[in-house]
Amino acid sequence: MRKVQFQTGQFYHCFNRGVDKREVFLNDHYFLRFLVSIKEFNSIQPIASLEHVKRRGLAPPAGGAKPLQKLVEIICYTLLPNHFHFCLKQLVDGGVSEFMKRLSGGYTTYFNQKNNRTGSLFQGTFKAVHLATDEQLLYLSAYVHGNSEIHKIAKAEDYRWSSYPNYFANQIGLSCNKEVVMSQFKNTKEYQEYVQIVIKEASARKDEVKKYLLD
Repeated sequence: MRKVQFQTGQFYHCFNRGVDKREVFLNDHYFLRFLVSIKEFNSIQPIASLEHVKRRGLAPPAGGAKPLQKLVEIICYTLLPNHFHFCLKQLVDGGVSEFMKRLSGGYTTYFNQKNNRTGSLFQGTFKAVHLATDEQLLYLSAYVHGNSEIHKIAKAEDYRWSSYPNYFANQIGLSCNKEVVMSQFKNTKEYQEYVQIVIKEASARKDEVKKYLLD
């Protein structure tokens, strides 16, 4: 039985990695597909077909259509070649579990079809940690945004597959509720400095940080 009991209105760190630590995002196309899936599957309405998702892309609904009611609010995210992290706020009862089930299942189907494989793509059920305080929420956001640098893949501010660049520019892509985090800092520079502090701390004390964020 899952230790975390999801509550509407609360924030959660949700994450998972590829089975046997395998890469789940093989190139830019796979990263983009996952971003499209995040957007499309975040709805209380039935899941769109894979082909429908492919046609829609990340474009907004045509003709000023009314936005669909979301399962979760995405505060921040990062996608690395073999794993991903989210900070999510549950908006409806069961929202986190339903969103993650749809996202993981839909992307696994797509990945398997593209690569002529069967079976699980991710390492079991996604992991989740309740963020009970503002301190945890802010620290988690910085950890997520600094993840590419912590893993020595790319500088945090330069990494494409993270919400971090979108915190400072109106870029086309996945929309996040950045105000939850940014409202607690004087300006963007102060937040960027905080992210760098967390990157250095997480790189130096990985075991302690993992216990704080991943258990």
